[in-house]
Amino acid sequence: MTAVTLILLVVGLTSRFIQYLGQAVAGELASDVLLLLMFYRLPDFFLVIVPLAFFLGILLAYGRMYAENEMVVLLGSGFSQRRLLALTSLTSIAVIVLMAAISLSIAPWGVRNTEQLKQNQEQLTEIDLIVAGQFQSFSGGGRVTYAERANTLPELGRQLSNVFVALTTESDAENSSALEGSTTTPRILLAETARPTVDAETGARFMRLENVYQYDGAPGQGDFTVAQFDAQSILLPEPTEFEESLEEESLGTMELIGSNSPEHQAEFQWRLSIILLIPIITLIAVPMSQVDPRQGRYSKLVSAALIYATYFLLLQFTRDLVAEGELNAIIGLWWVHALFIAIGVVLFRYPELGRYLSLGRTA
Repeated sequence: MTAVTLILLVVGLTSRFIQYLGQAVAGELASDVLLLLMFYRLPDFFLVIVPLAFFLGILLAYGRMYAENEMVVLLGSGFSQRRLLALTSLTSIAVIVLMAAISLSIAPWGVRNTEQLKQNQEQLTEIDLIVAGQFQSFSGGGRVTYAERANTLPELGRQLSNVFVALTTESDAENSSALEGSTTTPRILLAETARPTVDAETGARFMRLENVYQYDGAPGQGDFTVAQFDAQSILLPEPTEFEESLEEESLGTMELIGSNSPEHQAEFQWRLSIILLIPIITLIAVPMSQVDPRQGRYSKLVSAALIYATYFLLLQFTRDLVAEGELNAIIGLWWVHALFIAIGVVLFRYPELGRYLSLGRTA
C-alpha cells in the first residue's frame, strides 16, 4: 500500500506542480508560494490515492500468495475466507483512522489555507511577481519585463531597479484607414526604478516608471524615435481570478453536523463516505484477490482500478445531486455504498465470479 501510494502521489504531484509552474511563468502566481500550495493540496491527493492504494495493496499481497500456492495451502489447512476477511478488516482499522483524520479535519484545513493563499495572490501586481535577474513574460506574451534588483521599501512597497520593459503598441500607418493601416510597433522602456500604484477612483493598477527612456521603432531600421520622461505609467491587467473552492469544503466538520443546507449535508456525507470506502473496498478486494497460478498477481489491477473509479465517481456525482437539492439527503450517498456492499457480498459468496474480472491467463 505504501509503495502504491508513493507512486501515485509522485504522478499526481508532478502533474499539479507543472500546472502551478506554468501559472508562475505566466505571472499569475508568485514562485515562492508553489511549495506551500503543493503542501496544502496534499490532503486532497490522499483522499483519492490512499483508498485506491489500500485496494491495490490487498490485491497485490494476496494475489502473490494465490499465484505461488501459499494461500491454497493456508486455506487447505483450515484457514477460512471469513477469517482472512476478518484479519484484513482488523488491519484496515489503521487506514480507517488515517482517512478519518484527513477527511474530517486535515483536508478542510488544507482547503482553507489554499483559499487564503489564492486570495493573497489575487492582490499581487505584476511587480510583485517579478523575480530579479530574470526576463518574464506577461499579458500573454505582449510584454516582457526585466529588473536587475528588487527591494521592499517601508512606505512605497516593492520597488524594482534598472528596469527593462519590451512591449508592442498599435499605431495607424500614414495616409491609410485605421482599419487597414493598423500596425504593431515595438517599444522598449528603460527606467531607473518601477513600483506599483493604484488609481484611487477607478481602482486600476499601474506600473509607475521613473527616469524613463523610451525607444519606438522596428529593430534593424533607422526610423525610430527616442523620448525621455521623468515618470511614465503602464496599465497593468486585472488581478488573476483563481477558481474558488466551494465554501462548505473549508468548513469544519462540526459546523456541518445538523445543518439543513443541502450543500452542507452533501459535504458531511462525502467526508463520511471517504471513511466508509475502506471497509467496503476491503470486502471487495479479499475475494477479488483470488487468482490462478498462471494468471499472476497483476491480472486484476486494471479491473480493480475500474471498480474503484466507478465507485469514486458515483460518490462525486451523487454528492453534486444532493448539494443541488435534486436528491433527498436521506438517500444521499448511502445508496452507492449499499450497491458496492452488495457487490462485495456477491463476490465473497461466489468467488468464482472473480475470475471474470482478470485480464486472462498468462503463459
